[in-house]
Amino acid sequence: MSDLQRLSVARRTGALFWSNAYVLLSFTALFWAGNSIVGRAARDLIPPASLAFWRWSLALLLVLPLAWPHLKRDWPALRANWRIMLLLGALGIGAFNTLLYTGLQSTMALNAMLLQAAQPALILIVAALLMKDHVSVRQIAGVIISLAGVLAIISQGNPAALMALDLNRGDAIIAFAVLLWSVYAVMLRHRPDVHPFSFLAATLMIGLVCIVPFYAAEIIRGHLIIASRESALAIAYVAIFPSFFAYLFFNRGVQLIGAATTGQFMNILPVMGAGLAMLFLGERLYAFHIAGIGLIFTGIFVAGKGAASPPLANAKG
Repeated sequence: MSDLQRLSVARRTGALFWSNAYVLLSFTALFWAGNSIVGRAARDLIPPASLAFWRWSLALLLVLPLAWPHLKRDWPALRANWRIMLLLGALGIGAFNTLLYTGLQSTMALNAMLLQAAQPALILIVAALLMKDHVSVRQIAGVIISLAGVLAIISQGNPAALMALDLNRGDAIIAFAVLLWSVYAVMLRHRPDVHPFSFLAATLMIGLVCIVPFYAAEIIRGHLIIASRESALAIAYVAIFPSFFAYLFFNRGVQLIGAATTGQFMNILPVMGAGLAMLFLGERLYAFHIAGIGLIFTGIFVAGKGAASPPLANAKG
């Protein structure tokens, strides 16, 4: 096969890949699931705020060349909507992943993935409370079922732990992070009408500013990145795959099959994450995990049946 033929085959393969939403979204889910796996695996090498800071710093360097032309054009709209941009950048970039990595210091990646599966139910609650969205009886029932699943995971199947407030600190932190992400997802409906790359670059900049004080505090306390090949690979992974490629693939998936179908398909994320946690971290799947994820997905099905999907965030893991 000549070089020209190989180039033609590569182009056709790339075009097929870029036009297949389910392949793109499968990789998106895999990359976002990998974010929790890497955050857990690197917990002794990279402090949480340090990992979040370098993740988004490198991601910004990758995004800026693509975003710059749009950013220059959209700057007036971004500046005019600085309040909502500040909120979205602080929650979606600054808070969520910093809290996620902090929680992973003291809980399993499997728990983190399953807790994140409750986001559709939490988005319904937040939308009803903040935006006065109408919530049906079916949706309320679904939310209650999903939250029961979350509580089963957090309490490790022991209701007495909830009564005594004897909970895993990492699970509590990640549950709070999931709540903040749900606020972010709901507030996205107020984002300015700008190009996705402009929006991503602007939120990355804001999020980084929010992370800097916590990163500085880690350095002052002597919590430094341990220089090693593993540390470099962990930072490179979270910057490139869940931050850059997953964002591109997710938005392409929305373009191809719509937000509603994309949102339903992305429920495979905790399933992939559970498999990766057991494969790479040696974590065990307990009965309370199975019960919790069963309740969460039952709640999602009940709440979502016949209802419009909640707004989707542009980038997540």
